[in-house]
Amino acid sequence: MATTTPAMSRTYNDAVNALNTLQSNFAIVDAIRKSGRSLNEQAIPEMIDWCRRIGYKPSDFDALNAIHIAGTKGKGSTAAFTSSILTQFIDCDEPGFRTLSKVGLFTSPHLTSVRERIQINGEPLSEELFAKYFFEVWDRLENAARDAGEDPASTKAKPVYFRYLTLMAFHTYISEKIDVAVIECGIGGAYDSTNVLESPVVTAITSLGIDHVGMLGDTIGQIAWHKAGIMKKGVHCFTPVSQPQEAKDVMEKVAREKGCLLEYVKPMPKIETGDYKLGLQGEFQKINATLALEVAWKWLRDQGFKSHDREFFLKVRNGLQNVRWPGRCDTRAENGIEWYVDGAHTLESIRLAGEWFASQLGTKPPPTHEPSNPLHPQPRVLIFNQQTRDANAFAEELFTTLSKALDDSRPFTHVIFCTNTTFKESGFKPDLVFANSNASEVQGLTVQRRLAETWAKIDPTAKVEVVRAIEEAVEIVRELARLHRQGRAENAERTTPTGERTKISHRHEMNPSSAKEETQSVSEEESKISSDQGPVVTAFVTGSLHLVGGFLEVLESTKGPDVTNPEGLPTSGPDDTKRG
Repeated sequence: MATTTPAMSRTYNDAVNALNTLQSNFAIVDAIRKSGRSLNEQAIPEMIDWCRRIGYKPSDFDALNAIHIAGTKGKGSTAAFTSSILTQFIDCDEPGFRTLSKVGLFTSPHLTSVRERIQINGEPLSEELFAKYFFEVWDRLENAARDAGEDPASTKAKPVYFRYLTLMAFHTYISEKIDVAVIECGIGGAYDSTNVLESPVVTAITSLGIDHVGMLGDTIGQIAWHKAGIMKKGVHCFTPVSQPQEAKDVMEKVAREKGCLLEYVKPMPKIETGDYKLGLQGEFQKINATLALEVAWKWLRDQGFKSHDREFFLKVRNGLQNVRWPGRCDTRAENGIEWYVDGAHTLESIRLAGEWFASQLGTKPPPTHEPSNPLHPQPRVLIFNQQTRDANAFAEELFTTLSKALDDSRPFTHVIFCTNTTFKESGFKPDLVFANSNASEVQGLTVQRRLAETWAKIDPTAKVEVVRAIEEAVEIVRELARLHRQGRAENAERTTPTGERTKISHRHEMNPSSAKEETQSVSEEESKISSDQGPVVTAFVTGSLHLVGGFLEVLESTKGPDVTNPEGLPTSGPDDTKRG
């Protein structure tokens, strides 16, 4: 007999806490990886059933006039560019063009707030709307379970985290009567929960690479097959002409089988030459912007937009320039520190992140020796984590990339490895809880210790530290900036009792008050040296997007003095909003 679910509060925080109960734990995710594709094949039938339980069938989502985007690299950025371009055409008075008033954008993962995943007109859902639509879906699922004679409180009464958010996003967009939904796939394409879309207006596949091998396969061809699963009969699919030939062969075969119109996108001269400025930094963003432009233009044409005049190009230019995507090739500044931030989830992505960072340093002088302390170079710091992939390979790729790009065998003076835990004391805020990692490895700092050992071998000159929380890593950098600013950088180097430099420190094993005591030894007056003297520390935060999101949360909630985005240090936008 069905049980009655206890009454629950209905705030935004309540919604996030309830959502977190739907996360798959590490054991389940690991089982899926090891099973290969066997579990995947039931994904779409199961998702269709979840849709039915909340009152929808796949054809209902035709009303979204969707743009469906898959890929390995750049799918989030491409989705953001596409949404930004289309929002420029809101309320556009064009004869024959269906009025456009609301543009939806569904992406993953989020950085600091789960609301970022479901946006309308470039803004995350408000906390009130998020809670409203979350619990509407929650109630419908529980009612469906009761009607089926099931326990509405059981784990089987609701889908897992990403499927739930997909249901909620589609329900939100239909309820809000949006005119177009830009939908980014989660993993793959063929078996992704977003692929219940039967008739998108246009689809796109961004640059492909090796990722999620346990679910998608370990060759470009296998991965291309999964991504090509979003192709639909009679629907255009755009993809970069620079795709590997193996991927092209597979995509062309799938396109023929499905009757899909596959079109290769070549670089656009105005974007390549910089005539069209992009709101996202990084050379690789040019292909994402070009792909987004082709996709948006195809969607506009299908909705009756015909003009190709000066005003059209002005709107496109504004859309590309005004896009905001925090945490992707993002630059922040506070007193004495320049922060460079970019998430990277594949080996190719970490190489591109490294190249971007190196390009930013190319406009600045290399680390110098301050007159007050000629033996100590200006600090350049790396904060890194990659909890669920081959972290050592990522670190080695980053080192190789930067050593080559900077012509410097010592790209960083200090290297800090941490988990994705946000704060020292409170751990995570609800939006940043992530249950898909091996808890024993996180608790034991297993990955971080291996990374420290690896880096100490490839660069014995760097000061390497392991800490538990992102907040601790940020504190180390801020402390280093304060000490270096005052010409006391030698105090930032921890020493052994014999005075020898400690190459690998484990900050979590030290006296918790040590950092605080060192900080307090610096006077208030000294710590407020004007930022107009320029940065004394350059810090690069990269790896997991969960690390990036946690870092942005720490940066905003524990602000150091004079946190700014000064002229010459462009930021990629507000903090409550993934390089995809």
